[in-house]
Amino acid sequence: MEKKELEIVALSHSMSQSQNYAVILGEKEGTRRLPIIIGGFEAQAIAVAMEGMTPNRPLTHDLFKNALETFGITLREVVINNLLDGIFYALLVCEHEGVTYEIDSRTSDALALAVRFNCPIYTYEFILETAGVELEEAEPQSKPAARRRAPRRPRSLSDLSLEELNERLQAVLEKEDYEEAARIRDEINRRKQGG
Repeated sequence: MEKKELEIVALSHSMSQSQNYAVILGEKEGTRRLPIIIGGFEAQAIAVAMEGMTPNRPLTHDLFKNALETFGITLREVVINNLLDGIFYALLVCEHEGVTYEIDSRTSDALALAVRFNCPIYTYEFILETAGVELEEAEPQSKPAARRRAPRRPRSLSDLSLEELNERLQAVLEKEDYEEAARIRDEINRRKQGG
């Protein structure tokens, strides 16, 4: 399977789950976004590394990186390799003395390490097709400050038609509300699968 390279484009607080965050991965050569809900500690671990902060004592991911480097192990890439029941799975692809090893990892931990090692992040097309959200080209606007507002959130997505769901999806993507976009995408996929 061909791998698609991703990059972290945003890290935001979850609007629906106060203890969680959303890390948004974007295709390096495409317009799709892959929102992944993660915990607060994992979000902090990613944010600390992205901001180049150095804590007084190593955080868990820093400790793991130091241990790998001490033993001559290099993290070559992170691969988000599966999606089952809404849960993303990842592999750490490491190299030691010319031998490649794949280590199972939680996706949030794998991303925290990818930032520390400055290594590429990949996924597969079937994951982007299932869980990705497409950004459309921005439409020209008469006034630069004008922004289309997303319609009010209905009581339930199940109350909307498929056409209304697609319109709602585009509106929330324009607002970069990727968490809501993921919920709408899941409802659209459920309906397409006859669920």
